Amino acid sequence: MSVSVEPDGVILVRAGKVELGQGVLTALAQIAADALGADLAQVRMVPANTGEGPDEGLTAGSMSIARSGPALRESCARVRAAFVAEAARRWDVSPAEVTVRGGEFRHGAETTTYADLAKAVLAAEAQETTEPGATAEAGAAAEPTTGQAGEPGAEAAVFVGVSVPRLDLPDKVAGRPRFVHDLRLPGQLYGRVLRPPSPAARLTGLAPNEDGSTHENGSTHVVRDGSFLGVLAETEPEADRALARLRRAAAWDEHDTLPDEHDLHGYLRKGPHETIRVHPAPQTGATPAPQTGATPAPQTGATPEAGAGTAHRATYSRPFLAHASIAPSCAAARWNSDGSLEVWSHTQGVYPLRAALARVLGLAADRVEVRHVEGAGCYGHNGADDVALDAALLARAVPGRPVHVRWSRRDELTWAPFGSAMSVDVAAEVDAAGRVAAWTYEIWSQGHTSRPGYAGVPGLLAAAHLEQPWEHPAAADPAPAAGSGMARNAVPIYDFPRVEVTGHRLLETPIRSSALRSLGAFMNVFAIESFMDELALAAGRDPLAYRLDCLSDPRGRAVLRRAADAAGWGRPGLGLGFARYKGNGAYCAAVAEVEAEHDVRVRRLTLAVDVGRVVNPDGVRNQIEGGAIQAASWTLKERVRFDRRRITSGDWESYPILRFSETPEVAVELVEHPGTPSVGAGEAAQGPVAAAIANALASAIGVRVRDLPLTPEAVLKAIE
Repeated sequence: MSVSVEPDGVILVRAGKVELGQGVLTALAQIAADALGADLAQVRMVPANTGEGPDEGLTAGSMSIARSGPALRESCARVRAAFVAEAARRWDVSPAEVTVRGGEFRHGAETTTYADLAKAVLAAEAQETTEPGATAEAGAAAEPTTGQAGEPGAEAAVFVGVSVPRLDLPDKVAGRPRFVHDLRLPGQLYGRVLRPPSPAARLTGLAPNEDGSTHENGSTHVVRDGSFLGVLAETEPEADRALARLRRAAAWDEHDTLPDEHDLHGYLRKGPHETIRVHPAPQTGATPAPQTGATPAPQTGATPEAGAGTAHRATYSRPFLAHASIAPSCAAARWNSDGSLEVWSHTQGVYPLRAALARVLGLAADRVEVRHVEGAGCYGHNGADDVALDAALLARAVPGRPVHVRWSRRDELTWAPFGSAMSVDVAAEVDAAGRVAAWTYEIWSQGHTSRPGYAGVPGLLAAAHLEQPWEHPAAADPAPAAGSGMARNAVPIYDFPRVEVTGHRLLETPIRSSALRSLGAFMNVFAIESFMDELALAAGRDPLAYRLDCLSDPRGRAVLRRAADAAGWGRPGLGLGFARYKGNGAYCAAVAEVEAEHDVRVRRLTLAVDVGRVVNPDGVRNQIEGGAIQAASWTLKERVRFDRRRITSGDWESYPILRFSETPEVAVELVEHPGTPSVGAGEAAQGPVAAAIANALASAIGVRVRDLPLTPEAVLKAIE
């Protein structure tokens, strides 16, 4: 984290986190302003770039506020303390006698500002660098005074806890250029890439005159490297026409490698797998071993240990899901005369992307600079990193000229990594009162990350199509400390006396999967919370009361009650879902009201959320509302379609998402805990909303649908 004060008093914050539409830079600016005692207008958030910004890895996993917030607060507190020390020196008073508010330092009638003090503080820092002993006393005086984990007292908060307007919205509302798609660099060319027609296809040839020759008076150029094909043109229409010609000229060798779309349970369970005991956790030092044999397809589901109670079992699934961002992936790149490379990208991690690009292109990492520019919609590992390599490969053919590459909608829906399909068995043994005595949970899934650098490879799409290709191993899973992947939220929050959770990660995967909003938590919470309703029904209990009887966590209980009260719990046709994201993040409870006539429609979603200390209330509501609507779309509509050779859902007709006319009313209640650390809100709603909709549907029609999406066809099949 880097914080600096310019001579004019503007405070530059170089955070390693990037703006993805979630409002994180606004929230971080609020934290910085409070920690500095500055006015928010003084704080400028510098977009992440590898040239001068810190390496904070990825902006992912709802971790930006939880991790970067305290680090930024501490950095700003140190800057503030240095300026307080300089003001105190000028006035010959103790630093404790200097107050700071709105960017002004005061002692009695004396006032000064960050701008007035900047030159002297910079000079003192320079002296400290050359003569550390000379400024030890001053440095000690400048130590910040903060609360636990760098948290300032509540009395210091001016902007934190306030719904400050988003810094990025004025440009977006006014339609001013802000996205990477709007980028226009001097001398810019436009590039398009011809993707293979199917995942296993390889280029066998090009028709004459399409092997690198130019067209339209030299205005277009073909670039080929193995099965990687692209075109360059002076304008976008010319690039599109050249791409169409190239498509007609290319010949491909294709093979059937994809699984049966209608038997995802069987595909996911066939193996080989890496099997992991999730809970109870394995002993320290134990490592899971890949299982090469097939795992049986679901019959009766997982089985808890035999006992005196009654056993209940169920199997649930979700399909592959696409990111389906409102705008397709886009990037720009330029090779400079000294052989260095500049890239403009809406990546989630400028440093991981830099490392991956350098490996593929044979450069030292410091010869590549990646600058973050916003994209329109990001829900995880989409095509942003892939298109950056596309741009770099095309730009290599025209040194000195920037190349701007935008994917088509079909590219986006068929070539960006998908969220993995998942299959889950749940079983519980209950006592005579319906209380859970033993809980067994088993997951089958592909991995949930193939981000740049995973498994020791670059992990970029075009790298697998080059003449000297890079491998693309099966997707891995994040470490448990990072929230895991398929096992995220697989351990229930409830007070069950005996819990066993096992995961099986598929090791041979013809379909590319990676991180999609909430990773495995969407499926796991859907399955756990659906099964909780099934257990409540079997016990003749109200679903809310049943959950409260199983839950001792006071914050969780408060969130459940708040959502239920706000929704008017007790009316017919309502469904409930609840979880604490990752087991240590935000609490979220959702109540859905649905109707099922010709199709399933969600009329209203009521959510309660506890994210600890709220930095920006409107920002939290935005994240929960957006997550809830997307989760409703996943639950009701979305499913990647494919035959044995190709992904076939390449447009909005074959991959429908929730329309504006179908969007439910969403109400969000914030359950605030100002004395607790802030956690992220971006992924908390995904699983609870899916479960709430499924439970509301079961309540409305008396039939349980366990395989997503909850389409009319799925409902009819369940009824039959």
